[in-house]
Amino acid sequence: MSWFKRTNKNINTKTEEKKDIPAGLWYKTPTGKIIETKELAENMYVSPEDDYHVHIGSREYFEILFDDKFKEIGVNISPIDFLKFKDQKKYSDRLKDAQDKTNLKDAIRIGYGKSYGKEIVIACMDFKFIGGSMGSVVGEKISLSINYAIKKKCPVVIISKSGGARMMESATSLMQMAKTSAKLNDLSEAGLPYISLCTDPTTGGTTASFAMLGDINIAEPKALIAFAGPRVVKDTTGQELPDGFQRSEFLLEKGFLDFISHRKELKKKINLYIDLIQNNTLRKYH
Repeated sequence: MSWFKRTNKNINTKTEEKKDIPAGLWYKTPTGKIIETKELAENMYVSPEDDYHVHIGSREYFEILFDDKFKEIGVNISPIDFLKFKDQKKYSDRLKDAQDKTNLKDAIRIGYGKSYGKEIVIACMDFKFIGGSMGSVVGEKISLSINYAIKKKCPVVIISKSGGARMMESATSLMQMAKTSAKLNDLSEAGLPYISLCTDPTTGGTTASFAMLGDINIAEPKALIAFAGPRVVKDTTGQELPDGFQRSEFLLEKGFLDFISHRKELKKKINLYIDLIQNNTLRKYH
């Protein structure tokens, strides 16, 4: 019976010295594939075995699209709980929790820099901040990015990743749809290109405004792009939905998108279409 008793004398010293594997060294895709996070980052956050595009935020997109350094615009713009909204908890507390957790002020960041040597403004949403919801700050920063682009006479890229309007800000949130659309009209009148990139997910008021107003509308593979999600549509209509309903491939087939770009080709494609819109000499991007 002593064989089954654990005593201090027969404790394996290797067990005592064993250390936990640091969190984040490995990533498991939804299809069950395991990949080292370093390799994933080097592959632009695309799983090499199944081509799954991992959800990323503004920091990663800026790394992919800018040549090197970039200037962040509107860093200190923060949301205000002007309605004193409260559901299960205060909106002000939700904002503080999200800011502490993500180290972001709100659900969007703006960068100005060079991409293949061309000056460009990129506004990128972060889903991890309250589901990438569009509130007054998102609308204000998109407007700011467009004003900055007009001043610098350069193109704008907006990367959408959003659950829709932030209803804790009520009608003020919905007003951002009109505000951003009007500012994009100013950009158009200035003769400057706007490239819209829809990523997974792009839904609600974001889809109903700036996300689908690009001179060129592009998307990543298999991204969910919709106003109301598939479950809501199915419950409302009582109908079985087609395979891949509201995914980027489905929208491309129906004419809502101009093309789908693999993340590895994203920087090249964006610059190619900017050249096309501005009637510049088409260059080969490597």
